Amino acid sequence: MKPRFLFAFAALAFLSAPVAAALSRAEQVMVRTVDAEQQRTVGLLERWVDQNSGTLNKAGVEAVRDLVVPEFRALGFTTEWIDMSAAGRAGHLVARHNGSRTGKRLLLIAHLDTVFEPDSPFQRWAREGDRAHGPGAGDDKGGIAVIVAALRAMQAAGTLRQANITVFLSGDEEDAGSPIALARRDLVAEGRKADVALDFENLSVVDGKDMGSIARRSAGSWTLTVSGNSAHSAGWGNPGVGYGAIYELARIVDQFRRELPEDKLTYNVGLVGGGQTAALDAGKIRIEATGKTNIVAPVAVARGDLRAISQEQIDRVRARMRAIVAQSLPGTKAEISFDADAYPPMPPTEGNRALLARLNAVNRDMGLPEMGELDPAKRGAGDISFVAADIDGLIGLGPASSGSHTDKEAVDVPSIFKQAKRAAILMSRLAAEHR
Repeated sequence: MKPRFLFAFAALAFLSAPVAAALSRAEQVMVRTVDAEQQRTVGLLERWVDQNSGTLNKAGVEAVRDLVVPEFRALGFTTEWIDMSAAGRAGHLVARHNGSRTGKRLLLIAHLDTVFEPDSPFQRWAREGDRAHGPGAGDDKGGIAVIVAALRAMQAAGTLRQANITVFLSGDEEDAGSPIALARRDLVAEGRKADVALDFENLSVVDGKDMGSIARRSAGSWTLTVSGNSAHSAGWGNPGVGYGAIYELARIVDQFRRELPEDKLTYNVGLVGGGQTAALDAGKIRIEATGKTNIVAPVAVARGDLRAISQEQIDRVRARMRAIVAQSLPGTKAEISFDADAYPPMPPTEGNRALLARLNAVNRDMGLPEMGELDPAKRGAGDISFVAADIDGLIGLGPASSGSHTDKEAVDVPSIFKQAKRAAILMSRLAAEHR
């Protein structure tokens, strides 16, 4: 070996030694196992991605379940399928591993479904170097791949044997069944039995830095309905006629824009229609409207969403929206309603921050940079929010990806293995702690 290569090898060994020393022998086994099984892990993910599991494709969701179940059973988990036909969806897969009675109970959360239904042209896995495209490659079949790889590493290291772990894979995260109280009933119940929740949706990366996520905003919808007097347009604005429903709707949504802004709050208007007639369809995603330019519009409808960081913020903003709606222009009347089927917020808490600190301890021992807190406004809503009121949690333990919910979705393949190592070590340490 030439001297310069000897020097490079010695320098690498010197840099690696402190990292290796910081990890226990079992943790070093986990790292080696994840690396040794990279091809196996990617092969699993490719098979899962190639099986369509759009939320409304019940048979497809069940087919992915059938592909995933053997992985958990081989690790000593018992599995249960919770049918959700009553909520109009396929169901949820729950896998349980019962170890020590005294160790912390972990709840791992991911989902089987994707936004891509069978009629989508985006259906297949395609690998291009370190990037792989495909429906659910990152969101969230990639997250399930991280879970399986991490659990297999724990088994190889002997830390799974005493661990209490429940894996909850919902079949309708992308389009929750209704009523949502039924669709999320079993997840809430599992949260109340656990001590820690770990969410395996996508890792957030900002300016090339991995970020820790300890909060998610809520997701709920509202409907604004405005009525006015129908009259000839020549009388617009006159007493007895008024300004019409469309002007009143415009006043309201513009007042929302000007008067509601505050940190971590958004209130997008996604659908508007008005005229002589305007009616929402049953799914509240289409408006059929008719009208003429010479008729003062007697009806207008708008649909939007509301995302907030806490229930207190939701309640306060809703009250302000109602007050704005009540200030009707002459000749009009408006009402606003808020849908009951909403995702709750997951506020940032000290318990969640303590979990991120535990993850950063893993990062230090692995020789990885510390992860800062992600701004919750940079993430959408997710299933972990349904258990946030009962237990501490961390978000984003799945792989890094881009283009979610589009035909550009791609997963960063090496991040699968990095996240599996992080997860295996973190879960092993948490599971060994007394409750």
